[in-house]
Amino acid sequence: MLLLQFDWNPVTGIDIFGNFKLHFYSVMWIVAFLLGFQIMKRIFLKEKVSLEYLDPLFIYTVLATMLGARIGHVIFYQSELITEDFFSVFLPFSFRNGVEFTGFQGLASHGAAIGIIIGMYLYRKKYTYKSLIWILDRVVISVAAGAVFIRFGNFINSEIIGKITTSPFGVRFIQEYYSKRQIIEATGIKDYKEAYAAVTNNPQFQTLLEAVPYRHPAQLYESFCYIFVFLILWFVYQKTNKGQQGGFLFGLFLVLLWTVRFFVEFVKEPQGDEYITLMGLNTGQMLSIPFILIGLYFMFVYKPKSSNT
Repeated sequence: MLLLQFDWNPVTGIDIFGNFKLHFYSVMWIVAFLLGFQIMKRIFLKEKVSLEYLDPLFIYTVLATMLGARIGHVIFYQSELITEDFFSVFLPFSFRNGVEFTGFQGLASHGAAIGIIIGMYLYRKKYTYKSLIWILDRVVISVAAGAVFIRFGNFINSEIIGKITTSPFGVRFIQEYYSKRQIIEATGIKDYKEAYAAVTNNPQFQTLLEAVPYRHPAQLYESFCYIFVFLILWFVYQKTNKGQQGGFLFGLFLVLLWTVRFFVEFVKEPQGDEYITLMGLNTGQMLSIPFILIGLYFMFVYKPKSSNT
């Protein structure tokens, strides 16, 4: 079982030019959106909905997800950015020490969920071919599939790490513990790849690695669970009558996804400042509870006003 433990120190992107770097985390977002587009296209074709509505739905979803996720992160976890680096809230740059391209670092799934709901409401105001609840019931299937890749992107970035563990599934997140600069300074080797190779292979530097604790790969736990969230939603939509009950899929998505998030939080390190805590529960857990309750409402209480759902 100890063979499952490993060190994680990947290349997180490709240098393109200057300070611009193509981050694999960003690629995971692109994959998530493109996969979601294909899933929605299949749904539209199945239900004989004109594909002319699909492109604007995609645009609304992308913008709502990114804005909601970013603003949600700042509000829930990093509110100091509002006063310290305001423009970085909305732009993929940091302005604290000059101008540095960072990509959109810090995206909260709770904020993304709220953003998507608001975005779908605005989309429905303009395109009235189906009800809002019809749209939400189907969009969440794509969202669940995309969430698998987003959390894997977090793993690539060594972010949203788990708590220290002696579990055989433990991972040592090297770049979370040491910056590249620290590795270079400790070894005296200017090239980072050579410096890290020396840390890995040279007994002289083994104490550096020994200081890095093993942690739960919480991102992988979450990503793996989201595969089943997607499969359950897809099965209910395709194979059962509940898939046509207005609000049921939306509610099921909220219950499944946020229940996963609630329990995975027990093995995750807190993100940013913990603004909402109660009875030992952290911010992520406290924010998940309302989503679960809303999901239960849509599954078992909500009654559509019309049959066109």
